[in-house]
Amino acid sequence: MLPSFFIAHGAPLIAIENNEYTQFLSHLGQGLPRPKAIVLFSAHWESSTQKVSSVDEYSTIYDFGAFPEELFRIQYPAKGNEEITKEIQDLFKNQGVSFEIDTKRGLDHGAWVVLRLLYPNAEIPVISMSINPQLSPEEQYRVGKSLSELREKDVLIIGSGGTVHNLRALNWAKDNGEVDDWALNFDEWLSSHLENWDLASLYNYDSLASTAKLAVPPYGNEHFVPIFYAMGAADKQQTAKLLHRSYRYGNLSHSVWQFG
Repeated sequence: MLPSFFIAHGAPLIAIENNEYTQFLSHLGQGLPRPKAIVLFSAHWESSTQKVSSVDEYSTIYDFGAFPEELFRIQYPAKGNEEITKEIQDLFKNQGVSFEIDTKRGLDHGAWVVLRLLYPNAEIPVISMSINPQLSPEEQYRVGKSLSELREKDVLIIGSGGTVHNLRALNWAKDNGEVDDWALNFDEWLSSHLENWDLASLYNYDSLASTAKLAVPPYGNEHFVPIFYAMGAADKQQTAKLLHRSYRYGNLSHSVWQFG
């Protein structure tokens, strides 16, 4: 059975960089059993109703600006998988999860940056999934949990976002690996509760973690909440392991968590 993962997609620049984190993700993809398909919840696809993609081949969305032209030339033409999309629909129906099928949207950079590092040849079918930041963490966990049996069928489930993602706090000139105390404080709080699968505390991270307002700012929690979707997919095992953690620009976290 494949584990599920929460993977930080960082800044779009990692798509063209060669560093500790990009090398880690490349090795991660090489070391995993080949999945039948990938189901990916992206922080950059927000929707009030759960969206499930159903496309033959994805276009590549460049949902960013003011970056090198090289980024805008990248293509990641992954294909969909009708069989897995149908299974997702059936699972959602059985679990009472409302959803809508999307037949047009391409892959945003929260998806293709991660996927391209894991599987550069775009040979694994992908089912792209939206996230709903307005749901409670319990509800987000439940959405992931409803798909947990897909892991038994060699489907890789990924939540793509960032545990510490506060664009207003970034220092683009500070790229020496140093980390702000408040960012490290939040990630260490998170680690202790993830490793103990302490859902009661995790569901209330915003009030219990002392630096949560900086790490997961009130104006946007969309990058943090994919972790609950990924956790839910591993509810039967309830084990969490930190595979990688590093930082850019003072506080942008590159965390990779394995669940199950």
